[in-house]
Amino acid sequence: MNAIEANYDGLIGPTHNYAGLSRGNVASQEHGGIVAHPRQAALQGLAKMKRVHDLGLVQGVLPPQERPAVWRLRELGFCGADARVIEQAWAQAPELVARVSSASSMWAANAATVCPAADTADGLVHLTPANLATMPHRSLEADATGAALRVALPDETHFTIHPPLPAHADFADEGAANHLRLCQRHGDPGAEVFVYGRSAGEPSGEHDFPARQTLRAGQAIAASAGLDPGRTAHLRQASAAIAAGAFHNDVVAVSHETTLLFHEAAFADKNAAIATIRRAAAGLLEPRFVEVSESEVPLADAVSSYLFNSQLLRPPGHRRQLLLAPLEVAETASSRSYCEALVASDGPIGAVEYTDLRQSMQNGGGPACLRLRVVLTEQQLAAVNRAQLFSDALYAQLVTWVERHYREDLAPEALGDPSLLLESRAALDELTQILQLGSAFYPFQRG
Repeated sequence: MNAIEANYDGLIGPTHNYAGLSRGNVASQEHGGIVAHPRQAALQGLAKMKRVHDLGLVQGVLPPQERPAVWRLRELGFCGADARVIEQAWAQAPELVARVSSASSMWAANAATVCPAADTADGLVHLTPANLATMPHRSLEADATGAALRVALPDETHFTIHPPLPAHADFADEGAANHLRLCQRHGDPGAEVFVYGRSAGEPSGEHDFPARQTLRAGQAIAASAGLDPGRTAHLRQASAAIAAGAFHNDVVAVSHETTLLFHEAAFADKNAAIATIRRAAAGLLEPRFVEVSESEVPLADAVSSYLFNSQLLRPPGHRRQLLLAPLEVAETASSRSYCEALVASDGPIGAVEYTDLRQSMQNGGGPACLRLRVVLTEQQLAAVNRAQLFSDALYAQLVTWVERHYREDLAPEALGDPSLLLESRAALDELTQILQLGSAFYPFQRG
């Protein structure tokens, strides 16, 4: 069937800050405590969306979640008016305020795992919101993510949105950041690949570099979507990659159509991984494996530049694919040289473009982190919330909205300022109208 791949990007929220909350995320920990620039961050994200839209691809927008999450502070015993709750929590436990103020839902690749209709037993698009159980600040997101997906993809005759997996270590799920799909064309049946760092009951590893995704999570998602076991692969991520800062598989591998671009250190057993993918794809497509060696791009450079956290895209009418990479790839000698050689070869990737996402990158999220890929047929595309689909007019409206509501600078100590809560809510209240999310989308709108 004919289908396209829509990129739904997370809109960076007004509380974007650097609290250094994410263990195992090298960039997050290195930049913890510096002053953030929420306005610049959101505008950088919007500019990236605009570029994908201008390439002729379908681009959607997912809203930021309500932050600070006062409701979680109330669950932890703080009471009074909302502003008073923030003041009390900041005075007694500022680390809790930092957690409930995180804007990490901007990384839509962690929002959910998406299984296209061509692969599922009932012919519907299946989405499973990630429980993100490993990190306290991210575990706040799962229920709100489900609500956001139901607004973006509301037609139950086309979309099934599952509840998140149980929030237990055995079922720790980080969403599409650990999911790959290979296909001849987007609407054709494909091979679904789930990458995990540990099995159920297995310790997560070194304290600073936890293995976040479990085998059991991938198996449960595949089963609930009704995927063909013969077309599904479960691969173990290399512990060395995790220890180097590849907290998600998308830091060391990215796929698009028949192409899998990956670092040689991505999988625990590279040869077995390739053989497993070939078996899952047999009769459907011939995978094109583009392996990047340690001598070409050292693993440390791959992690710092986020070469593999780029978006692989095929603009309409293009024979070869485009790699939309972060600016840091061009600024890193090894990854820049590799990209130059890649384009000059006769492989599937024919162009590289660089995009400035410095504000996101300093917290550990590149171009691929900011987007969730959703394969849609013409009928499914017609059934989405059209107000969330990108256009020149929506871009202009969102830029104006950001410039009106977002702070230019946000230092860590500003998280204890109750006025940030009011500013954020004013911004989100207006956003619900722009994206037609409904009058009671956010908790604060429900009274």
